[in-house]
Amino acid sequence: MPLSKGQSIVGNSEARFRVLIGGRRFGKTFLAIRELAKFARFPNKEILYIAPSYRQAKSIVWKELKQRLSNLKWIKKVNESELCITLVNNSTITLRSAESYDSIRGLGVDFVVFDEFADIAPETWTEAVRPALSDRQGHALFIGTPKGVANWAKDLYDRGQMDYEDWKSWQFTTIDGGNVPESEIAAAKEDLDERTFRQEYMASFETYSGIIYYNFDTDKTFSKLESTIDERTRLHVGMDYNVSPITAAISIIDKKGIWVFDEIEIHGSNTLEMCEEIRNRYPKNPITVYPDASAGHRSTTGTTDLKILKQQGFDVKVGTKNPPVRDRINSVNAAFLNAQGVTRLRISQRCKSLIACLNKQSYKEGTQIPDKESGYDHMNDALGYLIWQLLPIKTPTLERSKPDYFGAY
Repeated sequence: MPLSKGQSIVGNSEARFRVLIGGRRFGKTFLAIRELAKFARFPNKEILYIAPSYRQAKSIVWKELKQRLSNLKWIKKVNESELCITLVNNSTITLRSAESYDSIRGLGVDFVVFDEFADIAPETWTEAVRPALSDRQGHALFIGTPKGVANWAKDLYDRGQMDYEDWKSWQFTTIDGGNVPESEIAAAKEDLDERTFRQEYMASFETYSGIIYYNFDTDKTFSKLESTIDERTRLHVGMDYNVSPITAAISIIDKKGIWVFDEIEIHGSNTLEMCEEIRNRYPKNPITVYPDASAGHRSTTGTTDLKILKQQGFDVKVGTKNPPVRDRINSVNAAFLNAQGVTRLRISQRCKSLIACLNKQSYKEGTQIPDKESGYDHMNDALGYLIWQLLPIKTPTLERSKPDYFGAY
């Protein structure tokens, strides 16, 4: 498999434990498949690929790995249920989920790839995999995008930079991979806020302690709308379902972006009462609601929330599942201020609860997990569902500059 310059540096290293921190679409998984095959070319080897979840393990590499090995006529047997491939030289390549890392205990392993290892519990390595490598003097490759300075990915990267025996680490940006054109990188600056852009595309370890919505500036809230709202103006409403409180962020869209000018927060209530309150305030306006994706199967009144919204005459825009929390937060921060310094989201001073929540919700100490115990999350979630549908972050398109095939090792 031909590699880019950055991939070749990692692939040609003889270090026993290698750590690759790369921007999105650098080609980390492409390199992983190449390395799995490279180590499996020797007879009777046990090779592992570990992803954060079973679904990721199957969707990221399984199909492509089978295709490449089949093209080489290396495959002896495929076990679909176990995600295991036995090669003609009696080596095996097995895909595992870090969710059940206890099943790895007791194995002898010659080579392992940890994909997106920042999302994997470090105990998977320390308690299960590292001991499994010992009797065979096995090797490991850790690949992923950074997830802040408090994550174990930063610890392993630092180890590879400090001349630890057997360890080596590298850091490459998206553009270093040669798979994404510069025009796509420029477009990403419009979609992402500066800190997220640095992390996702520049492979920078960013500090994520403290306030979650760091791009929100109270001094830039507005007291009056610059656009006229009448009964013909379409309203866009983000909604978060809870019995106490149920929340809604109400906005309009004009040439300057999204303007959140009103909020509703009702304690001890339900979706029907929220709909009634919205209609009491705005009886004739066309309204689109962007709710929590659980609306299709969740109920606060005996029937699904999605059905209630439609029965009340609202248009509804909702996905089949909620976006990852991290992506939703990144979308809001980018709407407040993207990497090019453009603001597409403003908040009215009328929205006192939302402003308080944006100013005060923080991450749990040392993590990227939002604190939901303080009560500052519900209005932020309502805003997040709205922004995710209207201004979602985008994943770059992968463009390979070289043919995909196995070459000589």
